[in-house]
Amino acid sequence: MANERLRVALLEHGTTVDALAEAVQVDAKTVERWITQGRIPYRKHRFAVAKLLGVEEAYLWPDALTPAQAAAVSESEIVTVYPHRWAVPKDTWGRLFSAAREEIDVLVYSGIFIAQDTGIVRLFAEKADAGVKVRILLGDPDCAEVAQRGADEGVNDGMAAQIRTALFLYRSLRQREGVEIRLHDTILYNSIYRADDQLLVNTHVYGKAAYDAPVMHLRKVTGGDMVSTYTSSFEAVWNRATPVES
Repeated sequence: MANERLRVALLEHGTTVDALAEAVQVDAKTVERWITQGRIPYRKHRFAVAKLLGVEEAYLWPDALTPAQAAAVSESEIVTVYPHRWAVPKDTWGRLFSAAREEIDVLVYSGIFIAQDTGIVRLFAEKADAGVKVRILLGDPDCAEVAQRGADEGVNDGMAAQIRTALFLYRSLRQREGVEIRLHDTILYNSIYRADDQLLVNTHVYGKAAYDAPVMHLRKVTGGDMVSTYTSSFEAVWNRATPVES
């Protein structure tokens, strides 16, 4: 069966069969067999092709890795795990966002601790001015999901109030080119803080405030799919969210 995913990835990347063959040091006919016959390359070649085309190895060849291999690769994406958000060193947040060269994403209900950090807000502005795309997703303070989260955490209307405060604190960003803020009404199972291929994922635990829940520091590894799972989740929320007018 032909590998249409590989064919499309080549077209989208603007890479020819000959160029790919030269880059990964195989014969062009070998690449043709990967495409037309669905042959699965050796692992080193899969890795090289995925890296060159900027896609997941598991996406191009979903049957190539055994469950044990896939688990091992994904596990390598875990940099560290913190038992609570308050246990994350303060400078970790700054280092994460400072490393961004292409995009910064934030998915929260209020994320008030970020909005109240003038240094990080200033960093977002500087990054946007440098061409980094900054996207912030806050919970809609009037939606039922935010009200429920407030009740679950025992703060009730305090959650909506925090979101409105965050919107106020982001007022300078809301008029800045390169920054977009949207409101969502989804049930969040975790908050996501992204800088390119690195994420801090703050899990949500029923009856606990987000600052008391665990945080995973993840870094994208070719062939792993943990980071991709969370970034896909962000995109799904982003696409249905409502833009905040500046």
